[in-house]
Amino acid sequence: MLDSLRNVFSISDLRTRVLFTLSILAVYRVGSVIPTPGVNTEALEVLAAQAEGTMFGLYNMFSGGNLAQVTIFALGIMPYISASIILQLLTVVWPYLERLSKEGELGRRKITQYTRYGTLGLCVVQAFAIAFWLESQTGIAGGLNLVYTPGWAFRFMVVLTLTTGTMFIMWLGEQITERGIGNGMSLIIFAGIVVNFPAGVLGLVDQLRTGQMGLFRALLLGVVMVLVIGAVVFIERGQRRITVQYAKRVVGRRMYGGSSTHIPLKVNTGGVIPVIFASSLLAFPATIATALPQGGMAQAVTNQLANGMPLYYLLYMGGIIFFAYFYTAIIFNPDDVAENMRKYGGFVPGIRPGKRTAEYIDTILTRITLVGAIYLALIAVLPDLMIVGFRVNALPFIGDSLDAVTPRWITDGLGVTFYFGGTSLLIIVGVSMDTVQQIESQLIMRHYDGFMRKTRIRGRRG
Repeated sequence: MLDSLRNVFSISDLRTRVLFTLSILAVYRVGSVIPTPGVNTEALEVLAAQAEGTMFGLYNMFSGGNLAQVTIFALGIMPYISASIILQLLTVVWPYLERLSKEGELGRRKITQYTRYGTLGLCVVQAFAIAFWLESQTGIAGGLNLVYTPGWAFRFMVVLTLTTGTMFIMWLGEQITERGIGNGMSLIIFAGIVVNFPAGVLGLVDQLRTGQMGLFRALLLGVVMVLVIGAVVFIERGQRRITVQYAKRVVGRRMYGGSSTHIPLKVNTGGVIPVIFASSLLAFPATIATALPQGGMAQAVTNQLANGMPLYYLLYMGGIIFFAYFYTAIIFNPDDVAENMRKYGGFVPGIRPGKRTAEYIDTILTRITLVGAIYLALIAVLPDLMIVGFRVNALPFIGDSLDAVTPRWITDGLGVTFYFGGTSLLIIVGVSMDTVQQIESQLIMRHYDGFMRKTRIRGRRG
């Protein structure tokens, strides 16, 4: 491992990329402690503790805790993610965007430009909503007002500050992608989540020191966490390879084709997006409930959909499975793959080209997506399962304020804090694997041993 790290910093270009990425992330963290003008941060902390389990908690996680403090980066990168998802959905139903997606680099640049425009529009709308919401919370946070001087001057200041902050974050992410290592947007989310990890470790050490958690239980919990992370890595790297054979053909004096390759179908094609969709959908009733008077039918329905209730888990896991299939169908079209194979003379051995090939690919994709969807659903409810099994309190794991919120009937009187969250775990493992693979490819390209050493099989002499 030390040799691999030494190799990373021994290559001038790779060292520059790594240091540039770290410097950009440092700039992002500096902006995360600058508050928005006109906001009472002390009152906001009190209110943030009362809003767990709502969409406020979900957005707060993706903003790295900036939303709870209303810093200049309060909106985080979430507007860009939302705009990207909206553009992906429109690509399926809008022929113009579908044509752009097939025009190569020029089309991708055009879609990226539209994504930026969409991000700007979402930022303005969400910033206005935050400004009005902050002004409406008069005296709720322990009798304190969230806004020092309400009015249109404050609203325009919030819109200008938060919109500029998000557009700056988007620019930082693009700079990492172009000149650094890894996907910039993913690394920014990653940095916002792991920033509280040292506090979680110190909290666990303090619980061991005070006797709130026994040594055996802590070791067992650590073993389970390692096994779960190993399972996540195994599934995220898992893929089903479909063999594709290309027929030989003669063009002029040259012969093309005759080679064999494969189409890799990932077990978890949708990544963490299905979990985000399902979380947002189920967090919406809790968000609406905060604006409704207590009691009544609406409140009763909201209580049944609260985190920890059986109906919540049923809809949550069902929503993840549904969105896993839905999102996979959007980003992967078996008909297009089969048509491209037929166009270039490729075929799956034993399967006729064209429609039969598309049906074959779709059948395999449907089966492995089911495995990936069940895996996502289990990871998403993992915090609550471990809370019941290990009898620990549910506090967010490194900023994951949505996954780890559990009902009072689970947490009363247990006295131990639990830092573990499904959505955060998926993001951390996925981004880490992607970044390590990019560094690995850079090292191998320059004939250095990477982090994942290759096994070489040598034939026997004589």
